[in-house]
Parts: sequence; C-alpha cells; structure tokens
Amino acid sequence: MSARLNNAQPYALGLFRIVVGLLFACHGAASLFGVLGGVAGTNGGTVETGAWPFWYAAAIQLVGGILVLLGLATRASAFIASGSMAYAYFKVHQPNALWPMENGGEAAAMFSWALLLLVFTGSGAFGLDRLFTKRATAQDEAATEQRPVAA
Repeated sequence: MSARLNNAQPYALGLFRIVVGLLFACHGAASLFGVLGGVAGTNGGTVETGAWPFWYAAAIQLVGGILVLLGLATRASAFIASGSMAYAYFKVHQPNALWPMENGGEAAAMFSWALLLLVFTGSGAFGLDRLFTKRATAQDEAATEQRPVAA
C-alpha cells in the first residue's frame, strides 16, 4: 500500500498544484476584472488600478496563479505568491484580530502555506516545468554524446 501511495505522489502533488493555482488565479481575476462576483463587499466591483497593495496583490494572484496552474516556473512563482499572501495576512488581516477565524484571513493563511509547500516540492506531475526539464536533459545528453573523447 505504501509503495502505491509513493508512486501516486507526483500525480497528487500535480493535482494539488493545479487546484491551488486555479483558485489563486480566480481571486486575482475577480479583483482585477470583476468576474466571479468581483471583490468581496463591492457588489462585483474591482480594485482601483495601481492601488497599493490591493491592485498589486491581485496582479500577483492572477499571474502567479496561472503560472502555478500551468506548472511553469512553479517554485519562483509560488515563492512570490506565498510572500504576497503572508504580507496580506500580517498587514491587512492580523491587525484586526489574532486568529484567522476572527480576522477573515483564512484564505490568505491557507494560500500562503499551500504555495510555500510548492516552493519546496516543485510542480509534481502534469507541469510544464517537467516538460522543459526533460527537453533540457535530452539536449544535454545529446551534446555529451557528440563530444569527441580526448585521448
């Protein structure tokens, strides 16, 4: 049973990455474009362009979420996105109350930790990172095979 679970781990991680990336991108799209209900509490509104920190957070959510969803530059994208959610939690939510249940920061805390996990695990299965890694490895192997052996 343990061996089967270990063999399935990259696929479970890939699905986890896809779901987290999709949900994160949806938050950004809602804030920037008013889709999916828009910004909470604004009846479908959007954040004001260039407004610190909300517009920048929404841009990171949209772009970072799409990159994480695709598994492209996963570790770097997840690192930046995780940091933005940590900032959101400590600067926007935590001053209102200590616990996430009291300050409305559950989503920020969960996204921050979920994205931080992806920094350390990588994209898992189904990610474009793996596709590019395979290409680079194949090109390196081909270049190594073509080099003449020095006598």
